[in-house]
Amino acid sequence: MGNVLVVEDNSLISRILQKHLESDGDHTLTVLHGEDAVQFALRKMPQLVILNMTSSGSDGEQFIQRLRTHARTMYIPIIVVSAASDPGAKVRAFRMGVDDYIATPFDTEEFLERVRTQLRHVQQVVLSRLIDLPGAFQVEMTIKCKLASQEPWSLLYLDLDNFKAFNDTYGFLAGNEMIRLVGRICRRVVCEYGNLEDFVGHVGGDDFVVVTTPDRARLLSCRIIAAYKELSQPFYRPEDLKRGTISGVDRKGRPYQFPLVSLSIGIVNNQPHLTHSLQEISYLVAEAKRNAKRSSDNIYYISSSRDVADCFVDQSLASALPLSASAAVLPFSVLSWEWELSRRELVHAFSGEEARSDYELRLRP
Repeated sequence: MGNVLVVEDNSLISRILQKHLESDGDHTLTVLHGEDAVQFALRKMPQLVILNMTSSGSDGEQFIQRLRTHARTMYIPIIVVSAASDPGAKVRAFRMGVDDYIATPFDTEEFLERVRTQLRHVQQVVLSRLIDLPGAFQVEMTIKCKLASQEPWSLLYLDLDNFKAFNDTYGFLAGNEMIRLVGRICRRVVCEYGNLEDFVGHVGGDDFVVVTTPDRARLLSCRIIAAYKELSQPFYRPEDLKRGTISGVDRKGRPYQFPLVSLSIGIVNNQPHLTHSLQEISYLVAEAKRNAKRSSDNIYYISSSRDVADCFVDQSLASALPLSASAAVLPFSVLSWEWELSRRELVHAFSGEEARSDYELRLRP
């Protein structure tokens, strides 16, 4: 169920939506104005914002600018409703970044269909298909915004260990539910213990990203892992939970006992030295995640002050691989075949010449 934010002082728009949109049972409606609307948008990240410029005036323009310049809300579609119907007003609104403009008076049916169109667009194109969180593209845009700023930040990269064994044993539907669980936990923990401007995104598969500040990174990580350990237990059969392992088969078809699915979090800080590129962050995150899997508490820090050349990914080897394989070491690359390869396998692929040749063959069309 998605949330629609209506920004207005009167009830012109909200009355129509309450009568028609909420009756569909798919969305909840929140009506606010002023600073309360800004804070709600940053905290809850609604799927759609409808702004009544007739009642908001210049405050409405400031509201649009704040949403469009913030990484958490820049992707949220905005529909402007205004009494100004001249082309100049519409052009100005679109240049500010609104997604649709409706002049009053309007036809109610047309208005509702435009609202539904924007909701359908954000669900199908912008948000992760599996869970209503910003997807890979929004994750990349958020990190680029952080790179452009001088403020301290921390990036948490979350990954489920032994997830393939769970998926193979319990089925992909159970796997999807576990991924949804991690997404819900991240949203709840960040809402309760994070900053107002913290970002939660779903890169894809079983990988998530949280962007926060260094003073909150450890707290959020510990809370997320503690909640996951507790809430993931009902996903297992009693005998598997008691034994602490999953009975399955390895990649060669041999019976094997896999550990229960655990959650690892690699943390990258941009302190004391600033990080300069998305590729550098990608390498650092890969190393932090690898070490998190080895850590007893499944959390591992790495500062951007470390030389990227010391990371476990050998850049000379990466450059020797086909172009598509080189791009695949970047967690935030948006590629059509991105999820056909297991990231863990790809990490191991860099460990030897034989493995590298195998991946060269697999990556060919």
